[in-house]
Amino acid sequence: MTALPRPGTGVPARLAGRLLDLALPPSCVGCGREGTALCAPCGRAFDVRAGRPAGVPLGLPSDVPLPLVQLEWCAPYRGIVRDALHALKYGGERRLAVPLGAAAARRWREAAIGGDVLVHVPVHPRRRAARGYDQAELLASAAAAALALRAVPALRRARATLPQFELGRDRRAANVAGAFALDSAHAAAVRGRWVVLVDDVATTGATLVACAEALLDGGAAAVSALAVAREA
Repeated sequence: MTALPRPGTGVPARLAGRLLDLALPPSCVGCGREGTALCAPCGRAFDVRAGRPAGVPLGLPSDVPLPLVQLEWCAPYRGIVRDALHALKYGGERRLAVPLGAAAARRWREAAIGGDVLVHVPVHPRRRAARGYDQAELLASAAAAALALRAVPALRRARATLPQFELGRDRRAANVAGAFALDSAHAAAVRGRWVVLVDDVATTGATLVACAEALLDGGAAAVSALAVAREA
């Protein structure tokens, strides 16, 4: 079977998406309803934090890991949210990137305290080659389009790491320390800017911290983070 073009953005991407829908009609990852990768009722699982204020109430300790100035997410990593992210990340269902990225954008539009440019947390090139895409890059592209901001692939993996989910919380920071570096081709796009990191799932925040340190070392003014889900 001939491989279909990889969805991205713009007219070619829309054409590729329509070809993919014709070849493999989507069904909702939540309920199985045909016609869309995520139906509207199931999509409400990504808006459970809608209406919650940004930041931490006065008198309570912050759980935002430094040097991040803000960490936001759409929903807990369970149920339909977990199923959808697994389908995007491991099941090849790239069509989910648009509704999930749009959900992240809705939460950011509601809660953001700042942000000039979106930068995704990159997977290792070998992992991208095996999957055929980087799920965080697709999410960042969809969120950026919804927010009318620019998405820049400003980070690269400086070395391979073990998957974070295979490690205990006490080993995750060491696993990703120094694992990211600024891509010199995009350094000017983040210098002096408030960067919003985009990833699929945040747990301890160790990966986001490692990325933030690389961006700040490269001249970013500040770094916030936005994830589709957060794992308790």
